[in-house]
Amino acid sequence: MRCIELIPTLRNSSGTTGFLGIVELLDEQWVSMASATTKEIAGSGAYASTADFERIFIEDMSALYLLSLLLTGDGDRAEECFVASVGESTKGNRVFKEWARSWVRRTIIQNAIRLAAPRQRSGRTIQSAVSPRDLNYVPLGSEAEVGAILGLAPLERFVFVMFVLERHSEHDCSILLGCSRKDVAEALARALQHLGRLMNFQQTEANSGLEGTSGLESFRPVIELTIARYFGIPRRNTTLSP
Repeated sequence: MRCIELIPTLRNSSGTTGFLGIVELLDEQWVSMASATTKEIAGSGAYASTADFERIFIEDMSALYLLSLLLTGDGDRAEECFVASVGESTKGNRVFKEWARSWVRRTIIQNAIRLAAPRQRSGRTIQSAVSPRDLNYVPLGSEAEVGAILGLAPLERFVFVMFVLERHSEHDCSILLGCSRKDVAEALARALQHLGRLMNFQQTEANSGLEGTSGLESFRPVIELTIARYFGIPRRNTTLSP
């Protein structure tokens, strides 16, 4: 098998690009060139190092543990999720530095799904208060919000945290959770209904201000939760009305 490389010249006066010729490259030559390019990128410091990931977990410890807690639903599994995510993120994955924090949060979500298996668990365990051990990781003044989210059924809780707080798309939620978009939409609707009863979310009239919106965008909460500042990279508007 042979690969070819086109060698361009400068653009001519007509604005088109000419080619000096076609050079045939043997497989080993092509691999060598690709390897050299990869080494050049890696050598430039474009990838996050183990130290970079360790620094993220240290700097963002409270926010990352809070994400683990809200997803898994209890402190023991949150701790297990957090520790597992540290181990996986520092294994030398080739991740660009600018994506490292998003990678860490996605790893936590994937570990939480593995530990909590939200699709397999049924029923709802209402947890009205946060345990004293976990209070250190709950932002001041957000205890009621955290307690209300922990009171959701597993699938509803995952969808709410992933879609509303972490700002994952409907498609991403369905892929990560292994369920249909319809399941995601229905779980989110139940979550917002339950949280509305517990926390008295301000409601607007049905369908008001929804012109031009469709799908799950119509389920965004009216108010912005105080803990929303700890979630979502990059941030988008979290005050869309339902």
